Amino acid sequence: MLDLTESLDGGFPDAVTHAQAVFRSVMDATACPGSQGVIDVPVAPPAPLGVAAGAVLLTLCDHDTPIWLTPVLAKSALPGWIGFHTGASLTSTKSDAKFAFVEAGAPVPSLTQFALGTQEYPDRSTTLVVEIAALEGGQPLQLSGPGIRDTAMIAPKGLPETFLRQWADNRAVFPRGVDLVLTCGPRFIALPRTTKIREMEA
Repeated sequence: MLDLTESLDGGFPDAVTHAQAVFRSVMDATACPGSQGVIDVPVAPPAPLGVAAGAVLLTLCDHDTPIWLTPVLAKSALPGWIGFHTGASLTSTKSDAKFAFVEAGAPVPSLTQFALGTQEYPDRSTTLVVEIAALEGGQPLQLSGPGIRDTAMIAPKGLPETFLRQWADNRAVFPRGVDLVLTCGPRFIALPRTTKIREMEA
């Protein structure tokens, strides 16, 4: 039996002010792919969802936002927390989801399983929020594209082995495609679909 307090506690103490602060952080990180954003407002989502992922969920999801969760997250206290704090609905169909959340260590589904939007409405796509082992110390990746002057470097640890191929396929359907937010604890990196990612020598 899930503890009801897990579903009620851990939201933003000051919903408007804290959501605005997180929204600015997410927009800044999206405008500058490769930069690290940090959540510095109080938020405590039910385990195993991390702080940054929980803050993004509270800020960007509402009653008009279908959410897909991994099986582990779906069996946790998270669905009740989402319902209480956002009113968002859950969907078991990945292609219907506006946002999808994956906890650290869980398999990341193929990007093509999610909504890619349409040529007329490319914004009708899924944003994946994926918790990984670390945002640093992994395989060096070079980023380029809009919002990046020349190139930027990241080294996330815990991405699927097929990620780079999947991301190249995702970019190929632009303006359609999913967007990605990598999180680790209170920190996150936004990777819009426009970002080109190239593997570098370790």
